[in-house]
Amino acid sequence: MTPEEILAHKPRTLTQAQREAYFADGYLLLERLIPQDWLDRLHAVTDRLLKESRGVIASGEVFDIAPGHGAEHPKVRRFKKPDEVDPEYWAFAQDLIADVAADLVGPNVAYHHSKLNFKWHDGSDEVKWHQDIQFYPHTNYNVLAIGTYMADTAAGDGPITVLPGSHEGPLYDLYDDDGNWTGSLKDRDAAALDTSKAVTLEGPAGSITVHSARTVHCSAPTAADNAGSQRPLLINAYNSADAFAFTPHPSESVNSRKIIRGEPARWAHLDPRPCPVPPDWSKGYTSIFAAQAGEDKKAGASAKKVSGGMM
Repeated sequence: MTPEEILAHKPRTLTQAQREAYFADGYLLLERLIPQDWLDRLHAVTDRLLKESRGVIASGEVFDIAPGHGAEHPKVRRFKKPDEVDPEYWAFAQDLIADVAADLVGPNVAYHHSKLNFKWHDGSDEVKWHQDIQFYPHTNYNVLAIGTYMADTAAGDGPITVLPGSHEGPLYDLYDDDGNWTGSLKDRDAAALDTSKAVTLEGPAGSITVHSARTVHCSAPTAADNAGSQRPLLINAYNSADAFAFTPHPSESVNSRKIIRGEPARWAHLDPRPCPVPPDWSKGYTSIFAAQAGEDKKAGASAKKVSGGMM
């Protein structure tokens, strides 16, 4: 569907002005949208899984752990596929934020994936400038991510920073000059960004951020001396039912591609703008943290450029 067609449908949750702002800017920040009851439920299951992570010594199917992780000082960078790990996360993904997704990608919504990211206030948790769609290209660009701030998130906590309007700009090559996947813009491309226009999306617990898969974004390393916070950010990604992935899913769960609003599409919508393609994720995927830190390259993981693109 085109933005005009999407906007012609009656909204479920957002105002028409918010929807128009999303299509103009490529992002939204909605403060305190998530009720406290939901936050309490999410924290309960998250705390349980963090305790379990203390006994983990290497990244695997559930936990992506950072160097220095241990039982006394756990440093989990990400819960992988939380929607599959615990039914509470999946119930949340189908609740209010799915209505937000429907207001922005159209009434027929497919689920793509989830992840729960943490930051540990040691200054080593930067996420560099990147766009999402290169990780999972689709036949059109009605693909977005909704982040839920489970705790108050201020500038020192490394919240997401976006470049307004960048979703209408170029898609960048997320490989280095040697053809290795890095999951981030090359230094020269990042240096050319007009970061004077960047907006850092701070918000209290229960706020959500929404950004288009084409929007250029990053998150700064944490600076606050607040080791107890962890800045848990629960991310759920959705796409219009008429947007079909044409490369392997990087982190497929049992819920990926389920229709959670409306009906399945009988026709694919094809956007004529081309899209770079990622490595062949059917051979394995780690995380954006590992890719940007060069851990995949050091480990000899298969993350080389492949040929192809979207017509």
